[in-house]
Amino acid sequence: MADTPAEKDIERSAEQAQEAAEQTQEAAEHTQAAARTTAKASVQMKDSADRRTELAADRTVFAAERTYAAWVRTGLAALASGIGAKKLLDGVVPEGMIVATGSVLVLFSAFCFAAAVWRQVFVGAPPPNPDVRRMPPALLLAVNGFLVLVALAALFTVMFGRTGGT
Repeated sequence: MADTPAEKDIERSAEQAQEAAEQTQEAAEHTQAAARTTAKASVQMKDSADRRTELAADRTVFAAERTYAAWVRTGLAALASGIGAKKLLDGVVPEGMIVATGSVLVLFSAFCFAAAVWRQVFVGAPPPNPDVRRMPPALLLAVNGFLVLVALAALFTVMFGRTGGT
């Protein structure tokens, strides 16, 4: 039997439909692969953002520790200056001025020690889960409490101790 033109057209249409189905299948596979790649990139981007947040929290903790160290350093310098004023200013300025200067410097040092603990312990909103650990508040209170006691003893010495070498 000879094929009629209508049968040839139908056969050609069937072949074209088969080719179109194969191309559609390939396109679906490519789309699915692209979706998996996008999903992986999205997870990786989320992980990267989380890590940046953690690193920012670490920097915040380290900045707070630097601020604490600056307060303590300033307090120690003021304490040394207040004690040194007693000897250095002897014979240069009147006794009342020596006592006032030394007392103000030593009181300022006690304020710095207290402010250091206050700023370190009461930080406001906590940073989001840093990798590094913060200094224990009990340790800060103990060390700075001792420094405040030293400052008060120095204040007593500045106010009531002898000034000259006599």
